[in-house]
Amino acid sequence: LIYVGKEASSHTMSQEEINSLLVDKAREGKVVVRLKGGDPFVFGRGGEEAEHLAREGVAFEVVPGVTSAIAAPAYAGIPVTHRRMSSSVAFITGHEDPTKGGSSLRWEKIAGATDTLVFLMGMKNLGQICSLLASNGLDPETPCAVIQWGTLPKQKVVVGDLSNIVEKVSEKGISAPAVLVVGEVVRLREKINWFERKPLLGLRVLVTRTRRQASKLSSLLKELGAIVVEVPTIEIAPPSDWDQMDRAIDRLGNYDWIIFTSENGVRIFGSRLWERGKDARALNGVKVAAIGASTAQALRELGLRADRVPDEFVAEALAGAFKEEEVRGSRFLLIRAEKAREVLPDALREMGGEVEVVAAYRTRTPDGSSHRLASALQEGIDLVTFTSSSTVVNFAEMSGAEDLPRLLEGVTVACIGPVTANTVRRYGVEPQIVAETYTVQGLVHAITRYYEQRGRNE
Repeated sequence: LIYVGKEASSHTMSQEEINSLLVDKAREGKVVVRLKGGDPFVFGRGGEEAEHLAREGVAFEVVPGVTSAIAAPAYAGIPVTHRRMSSSVAFITGHEDPTKGGSSLRWEKIAGATDTLVFLMGMKNLGQICSLLASNGLDPETPCAVIQWGTLPKQKVVVGDLSNIVEKVSEKGISAPAVLVVGEVVRLREKINWFERKPLLGLRVLVTRTRRQASKLSSLLKELGAIVVEVPTIEIAPPSDWDQMDRAIDRLGNYDWIIFTSENGVRIFGSRLWERGKDARALNGVKVAAIGASTAQALRELGLRADRVPDEFVAEALAGAFKEEEVRGSRFLLIRAEKAREVLPDALREMGGEVEVVAAYRTRTPDGSSHRLASALQEGIDLVTFTSSSTVVNFAEMSGAEDLPRLLEGVTVACIGPVTANTVRRYGVEPQIVAETYTVQGLVHAITRYYEQRGRNE
């Protein structure tokens, strides 16, 4: 991976050096991907690079992209064409090659050439662009919009007209990268601005789940406009030894019930079952219980349907789902993490059940996560999510903070359920959000409702 990115007045390589690099790497026999934002042939210098490759006899192909000239307005609720308002659109550079010795833009024609004008890379020359358009006949009251960081959760949009857009942009502190749209289509933004209405737009959310499990939560949050920062505070590791698990697998027929407390337990149990030369048929005649919808889903993926899933996804609820007469004398195999609460096994034993607890996995702190957590906190977060007590405990340890309330001052804390929330409270922090349904979807719903009720600006 070779970074050759360009920012205003800051180029890691000259264009000539990039051209030569492409040829050199291709001649080494490598398959080279020149990755660009937007479309490589729309102000992306892709044409220059392709021209150089052709001249040097290097074969290439072009994969078109979506230019920011279309994407940014679309995310701002501005279609660049519209049957009633705009039948033509022009893409114009706002930053010409300074080595050309003169402008090739014919402003007298540009001002009236098309219904919609889109300027890229024009923030530095915004005042000059607006002045030239007005002096060449474009109505000063023509609607304009400047879109910064288009398509990203940190997108900002300023709307005005040709006479005041420069002042409004200055007031809002808008700078590059940004796109300028000029034309009547800008008026449609008021009706069809869809992206900025996302309830979590621009909210920086810290996700502390395991890397394997974070994707589902992260995806749901991103769909709602959040900026997700993944810093796993736990990772799943094998148990200290497999002896207990293997003995249990070898005599599954001795149990009346097998209870799974998490999808991790199901997944690891299933893998170990397979490694021992067995499959779901080994559970024939044994009833299965699961805590949580995700655990029940993991069982279905193994071809097993849970016989019992409590309405509330906590150990207390599962214990309450059993009648004393069906527990008395029954043998239970409880598959869980090495460190877990004793609520469920104690309750079953009190009702006369025989309970064997087997650790399917243990949780530990991922290598390097402390540094990533420190960086995330330093950059600033708006909300932190905790999906288990382990994520809370490890977060506290990794942060190295003696005063967690002070560390999380100004940060909204969201917990997947009451057990996790109580763990947070033990550190002196009161969570603002506790999901009523103890699932990832329930957590996201609770977060969304919290911000919708209070408004993002409180």
